[in-house]
Amino acid sequence: MFKVVLSLFLISISFFAKAQHPPVFPAMTTDSSFIKVADLNITLVKYSYKPNGIRFLVVHDNEDTGVKAGFDYIRWSGGELIDSQYGGVRDYTFDYMSDAYRIDPNAIYTEVGVNTRLKKDAYSSNEVEKFILDAGKQIVDFYDPKSVGYFLTLHNNADGGFGISSYLPGYDLSSTADSVFINFEMDGDDLIYVTEPRLFSSLKKANVNVILQSKFVSNDGSLSVYAMQNNIPYINVEVQHGHQYENLRLIELAIAVLKEHGLIKKE
Repeated sequence: MFKVVLSLFLISISFFAKAQHPPVFPAMTTDSSFIKVADLNITLVKYSYKPNGIRFLVVHDNEDTGVKAGFDYIRWSGGELIDSQYGGVRDYTFDYMSDAYRIDPNAIYTEVGVNTRLKKDAYSSNEVEKFILDAGKQIVDFYDPKSVGYFLTLHNNADGGFGISSYLPGYDLSSTADSVFINFEMDGDDLIYVTEPRLFSSLKKANVNVILQSKFVSNDGSLSVYAMQNNIPYINVEVQHGHQYENLRLIELAIAVLKEHGLIKKE
């Protein structure tokens, strides 16, 4: 019995030593799910404190401002955050059968998305697409949107590269958006992206940068497209790296709107 307990203790110590974000206060607990895509190891770590129906998802491993802001929220109000950990980079990169592959982990939730966005050699193995789709399914299953009633994701961006202006007519992502509301007093890199008109209307009333995804958005494999296809409300809080205070403010607004529309189920 002592050997078993000791072994579990050593495994726990080893895991937390490797985790990029160890529990930030003693009462926070963790649960993990492990994904293997060829030679790439991905760990999904769920951090929990007083679970209350609020659950965040972070799919990029280089977007830590969102993680820190999510932890700030959970410390004071409770909730859960699922963090994807695979080496502190944005894309999944791996080798299979001597071929190199790369894909954005926010492009792995539909077959069409994986097929069109996977970067690979011309004669690469088709088995890889199944591996990636299975990884996307495991992420969705671990988040379990049915139990909370929505997807709430946290993303970060770089200064001046991508922002709310990217969705305006004539810009790269204009076909993605049905409607755009801009508060010109806000930094254009700080915004909320939603898939339902009711969420858009409430956030517009709150005078915050907000985008409503178009019903005719192209199938790029993103979680927002998957959510729309499966009639799951989706809300993404996106801010510039380093804007932690604004990240927390927008998180609080997003949660208030989810509660306003009865989308948060208490656990």
